[in-house]
Amino acid sequence: SLHVGHLVPLLLLRRFQLFGHHPVALAGGATGMIGDPGGRSTERNLLAAEDLDRNVAAITAQLTAFLDFDAEGNPARLVDNRDWTAPMGVLDFLRDVGKHVTVNTMLAKESVRARVQSEHGISFTEFSYMLLQANDYRHLHETLGVELQVGGSDQWGNITAGIDLVRRTVGDHVHGLTVPLVTRADGAKFGKSTGDAVWLDPARTTPYAFFQYFVNTDDRDVQRFLHQLTLLPLEEIDELMAEHQRAPEQRRAQRALAMAVTALVHGDAAARESAAASSGFTRAVDELDPADWEALAGTVPTVALGTAEAEADLVEVLVAHGVL
Repeated sequence: SLHVGHLVPLLLLRRFQLFGHHPVALAGGATGMIGDPGGRSTERNLLAAEDLDRNVAAITAQLTAFLDFDAEGNPARLVDNRDWTAPMGVLDFLRDVGKHVTVNTMLAKESVRARVQSEHGISFTEFSYMLLQANDYRHLHETLGVELQVGGSDQWGNITAGIDLVRRTVGDHVHGLTVPLVTRADGAKFGKSTGDAVWLDPARTTPYAFFQYFVNTDDRDVQRFLHQLTLLPLEEIDELMAEHQRAPEQRRAQRALAMAVTALVHGDAAARESAAASSGFTRAVDELDPADWEALAGTVPTVALGTAEAEADLVEVLVAHGVL
């Protein structure tokens, strides 16, 4: 599954498409078998082909929430770099790609240099990741006319390697654009390695838990997240922040953020249900209608009670079901 940390580059592609450009989303069927050494102090575990296939299929489904693959005039495309990397022989790769990239250039990348100097070192497998990504850019430029590669700021070295490879082999000038990694006020970044990832897959992070995560956003982060993680107009964000400054305890900006991001990822219906469930926890029982109860039941663990249990001592029922 993708996670919240991927939203900024995904929304960047969405913005380009809204302005008439042709976004190409790249699934890493080949590079996923290698693993980017960036941000790691040790070697990644290699994925089996079946696991990789499953991951690519799941991520493909998630991408459809952000990109319009049926747009008239400028439909988005989804490509898998395994399609052109797998058929390439090792001699072809060394001659057509490796010949044009110096080891000096690769070692200049901070993440690679740090790994080389560490006690664990770096394998040739992960060392070659930059070459694979550079070759992706060359292939997409030659076959689809891609002129701009975008990604998180940690991808800058890989992107510039691709720019240089295109210039050396094709003779064309192409470009790169990076966006900041999404971080919280405490300095932590969103991602899998932090151990508390907020996933886009509803089976891993429920829409309600997803919604609640953003409702609980730190006041110091909310304006930046409204800019980075939503498509709300800037004027609307300014109005929300003005309201927030007047009454921060009402968390209007956080709730607007939660609604917007949840709707983007899970759809409008899931966002409304999550909002109803969220408000249900702060209202009296007799204020909840059947729809509210249904929304709440979908967000917390539930158990069906028989008639006898419904009339039994509450503490005994809770103990019987492992709540106490």
